[in-house]
Amino acid sequence: MTPDIYLDANATSPVLPSALAAAVEAMEGRYGNPSSSHATGLRAKWILDETRLRARRVLGAGPGRVLFTSGATEGIQTAVLSALCAIRERRAAGEAVGELLVYGATEHKAVSEALAHWNRLLGTGLTLQALPVDGDGRHRLDVLRELAPRAAMVCTMAANNETGVISDIDGIAQVLREHGPRAYWMVDCVQALGKLPLDLANTRIDYAPFSGHKLHAPKGIGILYVRDGAPYTPLMIGGGQESGQRSGTENMAGIAAMGAVLAALEEGTTFRGHAELAAMRERVAAALRDAFPGIVFNAPFDLALPTTLNFAVPDLASKDVLDLFDAAGLRVSAGSACSAAKAAPSYVLAAMGLPEWRSAGAVRLSFGPLSDDAFIDAACARIRRCGGALRRHVLDHADGHPGVLQLSSEGRHGWIVFDRRAGQAIVIDPPAPLAGRIAAQLRGQDLRVAAVLGTGADQDGAHARGLLRAALGQDASDPGPLGWPRSSGEALLGDGGRAPALTLGTALLARVDAGEGAALYLLGAAAGAQLPADAVRMVFAGSGVPALHGIARKDVLLCHAADMAGVPFGVASAQEGVRRDDAAAQLAPDALEDFLRRHPDALLVDVREAGETAVGAGTPAGRAALAVPLSRLAEHAAGLLAQPARPLVFFCRSGNRSARAALCLQRLGHAQVFTLVGGLALMR
Repeated sequence: MTPDIYLDANATSPVLPSALAAAVEAMEGRYGNPSSSHATGLRAKWILDETRLRARRVLGAGPGRVLFTSGATEGIQTAVLSALCAIRERRAAGEAVGELLVYGATEHKAVSEALAHWNRLLGTGLTLQALPVDGDGRHRLDVLRELAPRAAMVCTMAANNETGVISDIDGIAQVLREHGPRAYWMVDCVQALGKLPLDLANTRIDYAPFSGHKLHAPKGIGILYVRDGAPYTPLMIGGGQESGQRSGTENMAGIAAMGAVLAALEEGTTFRGHAELAAMRERVAAALRDAFPGIVFNAPFDLALPTTLNFAVPDLASKDVLDLFDAAGLRVSAGSACSAAKAAPSYVLAAMGLPEWRSAGAVRLSFGPLSDDAFIDAACARIRRCGGALRRHVLDHADGHPGVLQLSSEGRHGWIVFDRRAGQAIVIDPPAPLAGRIAAQLRGQDLRVAAVLGTGADQDGAHARGLLRAALGQDASDPGPLGWPRSSGEALLGDGGRAPALTLGTALLARVDAGEGAALYLLGAAAGAQLPADAVRMVFAGSGVPALHGIARKDVLLCHAADMAGVPFGVASAQEGVRRDDAAAQLAPDALEDFLRRHPDALLVDVREAGETAVGAGTPAGRAALAVPLSRLAEHAAGLLAQPARPLVFFCRSGNRSARAALCLQRLGHAQVFTLVGGLALMR
């Protein structure tokens, strides 16, 4: 399998070897409870005290509190609770307090959700107010000046986790000194440790949470700084640990590891400095520009951490970049890893006012201050390789039939029918959000678009066809009914009727009226100007199950504009009795070898896209596999169904696409269909 090149350091980081050794020593040789008074406990307490002293020096904490927590989320909760309890008490005592809880519009969701949670539970009745940012992602100080006199608490961050944009902390502090002297101020410093200078005691900051795993400590350990004199309310009470400020037996392994990271920061030679990291970022950016012409970086480099690049590629979805990179062993993320599972545009980039294609297509690449030149060289080489794979002819086909590519967006499905040798393509039901991407793909493959067609007479479909024609440089309006060209040939159908038809290489695409302004399109091998029912390979039917009445077989493949029974295509004879909760059988990775021994005739089917397989060699169990990209599954369905007794094991990178492919084949009637749970990610 392809070795990892980890470029998602803003999400988490590998544990520093000295930190790992310190954690092991704490568990093996200094395993005592630091609250115990015997020698074993005192040895553990020494680790606790030494790490706290190091933290004070590295953070410049002065006389402020330095508490060990489970991570930044706990620190944020504690800071918000402390501030709101103090606000409530001051208000009850008749003091003037603000009525706003101000937070940066690009803050981590842990901040805004903590504010809303404790505001509700404590009954403080304050109003949450987002502080907007400018196009560079920095807080609008002019708006803060207006809000600060009414602010009870202000929450900002030192550097953004998605874009790397560094906040103007001095500017915010100046505004609060002049206009918001009563407001408590929390600064999320998660991305600052080891990357930005810290001298907290000499700032206006009241609370600063940190998370160890962002800088080569394990998960589950964090630090909370509280300015001397700032109000404090414990989040957890019970055993009196941390001098009664944070109860619960200390995570000594995590604290020992954190101590090793802090020691490395103090020592000063383990981690790369700003200038070195900025030079590395320039090399990575150059590789990205080579790989993806037209790339746009979503944050200015001069205002961002040198370890973070956030970018978007026109007409390329972030998932496509992630899948391609992951196949090549490049680990990156789309926006924040904490919300990567949610298919939505980045709220951070939306707050910056960036267009939706950039916020929805954003990819975050981040490396850590441990990176060296060899690591960056390897990353750049692999990025360039991905760009080359993306430009390959992914629309090749060699079986003599037209190729069929499925394109899906927001629950809608479009279809490209193409013949590379003829240099032609026909697009059916293009999803509107993919218009630019479809046009770019067709131009990149040197395919002339003979028609942009629809199956239904709805306004959304007409709008989508217009967008695609405009992107192709054509007249945006439909030339004829549902986009059918004004002039075309004619085909004799299996029922004896005649229908307008377009030639695509050695195939015909015939148009059949489906009533109420809708149409069916029959695709099949041309026999002169005839298209008998047995020659029809596919029917593009929009929605519903059409009555074919002799123009095609009952088991012909129906390609839809939206899911039918949970899948994008099916057959008329298999629609009855299909249940939406059906699921293909699952194979766990550790059960695959035994399954293949028991079923030596089983066929492994790789549903990754062509670019992924080009950069990411490797199959489960080292077995040969048939490459059938999920986007081309409809084209290959007949061949897979031809051996109904042969087990099919679908796999992909993560198991998601293979599960969809297996479900499609199961609902087409194949009885021996399996999906590899977790995909190749769990085979490594």
